[in-house]
Amino acid sequence: MSPTVLLLIVFVYFALLLIVAYQKGKNSDNEGFFVGDRRSNWMLVAFGMIGTSLSGVTFVSVPGMVSKDHFHYLQISIGYVIGYIIIAYVLLPLYYRLKLTSIYGYLQERMGRYSYTSGAVIFIVSRLVGATARLYLVVNILQIAILDSFGIPFWVTTLVILAMIILYTYEGGVKTIVWTDTLQTTCMLLGLCICTFYILSHMNVGFLESLHLMHNKGYTEVFNTNVYDKGFFLKQILAGAFITITMTGIDQEMMQKSISVTHLKDSQKNMVTLGVIIFGVIALFLYMGGLLYLYADQQNISTTGDQLFPEVALRYMPPFISLIFIIALISALFPSADGAMTALTSSICIDIFNLKNKKISEKKQEIFRKRVHLLVALSFLMMVLIFKIINDNSMIGLILKLAGFTYGPLLGLFAFGIFTKNAVHDRWVPLICIISPIASYIIDKYQQTIFGEFQIGLELLIINGLITFLGLYIISKKNTRKKT
Repeated sequence: MSPTVLLLIVFVYFALLLIVAYQKGKNSDNEGFFVGDRRSNWMLVAFGMIGTSLSGVTFVSVPGMVSKDHFHYLQISIGYVIGYIIIAYVLLPLYYRLKLTSIYGYLQERMGRYSYTSGAVIFIVSRLVGATARLYLVVNILQIAILDSFGIPFWVTTLVILAMIILYTYEGGVKTIVWTDTLQTTCMLLGLCICTFYILSHMNVGFLESLHLMHNKGYTEVFNTNVYDKGFFLKQILAGAFITITMTGIDQEMMQKSISVTHLKDSQKNMVTLGVIIFGVIALFLYMGGLLYLYADQQNISTTGDQLFPEVALRYMPPFISLIFIIALISALFPSADGAMTALTSSICIDIFNLKNKKISEKKQEIFRKRVHLLVALSFLMMVLIFKIINDNSMIGLILKLAGFTYGPLLGLFAFGIFTKNAVHDRWVPLICIISPIASYIIDKYQQTIFGEFQIGLELLIINGLITFLGLYIISKKNTRKKT
């Protein structure tokens, strides 16, 4: 299919998003932007959050990793389900009881202003890095598949896509993206299913036969039983649980949508349902990855990793399937980017500038919020260009690795607040949050010297959180004040 037609489809799809955004986000105020007026339907939130949780990275990176890591990612996914259950019954009741707009308000209630600001800054850095890494991957695929043929530079492509996202989130925020994410998740999952059925049909194999072929290649191995390896199943399950707790449960972007649901019980249903569905969807992505490698062997395709799915879909499938792939890909792109931009805008306005408590008119607050939203988009542009220079072959591995450094202090802060009654010396908290990732980096870099054959993988996040927890304990004292 010609790049011109593909580009036209992108703009038609975006026009549909704008229509949905206009209908659902018109007359939205700051409360609608930040928490959707706390009237979001839990089923819509749960379904839309699938797209936000998975993103374009999952869409191309999870299938691409099958030849190297087999179905080992299911180990992490089991941990995801455990993490979602913990969020539903430990963290959500806390957020609802305090009626938080920003979940980092809990840190101020529990430990003080410096702790609160530290938590917000860690989130801003973590989400900015993670969201732009995801955005880069999809933009790069669109650049290669469509825009290079028009001679359009990569930075212009990124700028245009960010401008598109601004257009439909600028007014409505959460009130809008609850609906647009639902639309986009639907398109992404339909695209995945259609591509899967096409490959099965083209190879003339059934589901069970395809699993048998994958098994012969070693792709279907789920559990890594080597205790010393970084992919050992207990390490991966534990890491998956803590990744979910940090990247969803104490992440403003994800919780911003969950606390927009009116009732706690409905929000808990949303979270548990999300965990179960994501496990099934990831299993489908891994199955798709196995099919892609079987197809690549049949067609003598040498491409691997993140580029395999785009290569097969755009060069070896019929134009109709290529079109579906592009729609599914951009549907995976927008939910991870629009939610991140909205959440970062909310956190900067509320947590850093204390906008809700300033004695200025609603109109001036709205103008300030929109300016921040534009600055967030500019920071996205800069970070995507940095990732273009890095150009890692497996972005999902890079994202999870970076999360171990950036989200660790946040995990330690919340764990300390929830599981102890001690009062910290609040002014020292930012220093602990800086020392912890530095110490974690040193441990990771010299792990072979420290641990020998025993390898540390994604559980570095837990180590980072534990270092933060111990640091906070050292600078704390017993407190008779009742825990929040």
